[in-house]
Amino acid sequence: MTSTAIRGIRRKKSSLSEVKIAVLGAPGVGKSALIVRFLTKRYIGEYDHQAEQRYRNEILVDGEPVLFEILDTCNKNSEAVPSQDTISWADGFLLVYSITDRQSFNWVKRVRLHICERKASGRGGLGAATTLTPTHAGGVGGDVSPTLGPPMVLLGNKADMVHLRQVSTEEGEILAKDLECFFCEVAASEQVLQVANAFHEVFKEVQNVRKRTKTSLLDRVLGTKATRIYVRGKSDSALPKD
Repeated sequence: MTSTAIRGIRRKKSSLSEVKIAVLGAPGVGKSALIVRFLTKRYIGEYDHQAEQRYRNEILVDGEPVLFEILDTCNKNSEAVPSQDTISWADGFLLVYSITDRQSFNWVKRVRLHICERKASGRGGLGAATTLTPTHAGGVGGDVSPTLGPPMVLLGNKADMVHLRQVSTEEGEILAKDLECFFCEVAASEQVLQVANAFHEVFKEVQNVRKRTKTSLLDRVLGTKATRIYVRGKSDSALPKD
């Protein structure tokens, strides 16, 4: 292999995009099934893991290779929320609920505020157990503008179980509008492309935020170096001339 070809491979490897995604949801919504479906295209219906698991795999997105690092979170109960280290680690979040479980939908609605607050402020001890307390009028933190929050995608799983539906599609759409994020309903047990598209959307949201952040930083840097240009006004003609 020529030196030119070797340099080309190195450049391609160094330019490989990477993204860290935390998949969040109440117990039993199908987080692990969605991840495995995305990474292997296989469906496994039953999981019994007692700890978080992390996966790494290279996937093509719009023809370009992307290194996905995915965290499969493991909630001990419906009151537990992501710890500070999980929130700090992730570039973006896939928020999952089950259309057959109203409580899982409520969990997502509350936890997205927790994520926005912690991501923005960096509060909370690393690795410390965190529990969720319902928000109320006048409570700590209040609502958080989604435009200040990290990249998110909202996903309603188990769409094949419509006979057990407790959360309507319209409710998911309304929440996604509030979050200003992508939303869809999928069935991990039946769909492959739709599940993959959800993960791709998280990556695209992360990339959009990265571009905006880079542009904002560049503007600030250039702004500090910009010189003020004097523009002659109409009243200047009335000033006495030397």
